[in-house]
Amino acid sequence: MANSFKEKLGQGGCGAVYKGKLKDGCLVAVKVLTKLKGDGEEFMNEVAAISRTSHVHVVTLLGFCFEGSKRALIYEFMSNGSLEKFIFDASTPNVGHDHLGWEALDRISLDIARGLEYLHRGCNTRILHLDIKPHNILLDENFTPKISDFGLAKICNSKDSIVSMLGARGTAGYIAPEVFSRNFGGVSHKSDVYSYGMMLSEMIGGRRNINVEAENTSEIYFPHWIYQRLELNKELGLQSVKNEEDKERARKMIIVSLWCIQTNPSNRPAMKEVIDMLEGSVDSLQIPPKPYLSSPPKSPADSSTTLVSIQ
Repeated sequence: MANSFKEKLGQGGCGAVYKGKLKDGCLVAVKVLTKLKGDGEEFMNEVAAISRTSHVHVVTLLGFCFEGSKRALIYEFMSNGSLEKFIFDASTPNVGHDHLGWEALDRISLDIARGLEYLHRGCNTRILHLDIKPHNILLDENFTPKISDFGLAKICNSKDSIVSMLGARGTAGYIAPEVFSRNFGGVSHKSDVYSYGMMLSEMIGGRRNINVEAENTSEIYFPHWIYQRLELNKELGLQSVKNEEDKERARKMIIVSLWCIQTNPSNRPAMKEVIDMLEGSVDSLQIPPKPYLSSPPKSPADSSTTLVSIQ
């Protein structure tokens, strides 16, 4: 199937995404699944979850192929690709801040929050995405963000506050502590809030949250480094902050991200509260407790975990 597409847009864990064109000339993104787990659970998950959605900040599924061993999903084409390349690019440091600017980053973070709030409360069933990260946020020609890749999504009754789940799912660095160890609580919509907070932190810093090659140990875990500067009322030390408006936007995004990555799910805001915080004044926001670095075990099957406070 992939041989019929010339332009490859990206590569994921289950297959590749190609640029295609429908008979009417409409450009589309075709996700061809080649590495199916079990009986194609991720494919069925994605179709089941996204077919229930209709929102300006959730990517639109136009069709799918389920024939023999062939599995493909046809999505609207997002010309600017993933948010990831605008946050951190080794060849052009801080490209996200320089190219998008803090006003755009602020708007994008708010739009993503609106999309997640819709998945959690706006559908007739609650959808937990469980893999929110920069790579899964796509940008159209106007840099409007849309949530994509529902392969790990969990559909549940809108009344359910906690969901049952076999094994951990998600991407290391964005997984909420309770997803890989129930000792931290049950998996819920607050697990997506944690992932959103980790992603927001990377949007702020223009770097991965965990950098083992950092010269100073205090800079290894970005949320902890930025928290210290916030707590001591120091200059934020972020590149591309050009004026007071940028500083206010950055400070607001930092505080929101730190609330979202609280270890205890009950201490995290719901996405509706996140939206309210991002739309409100930074002066009305309280600084949350110090964040901790939660590391998933090497084996998802292992229920043990390590919680590290970096001093």
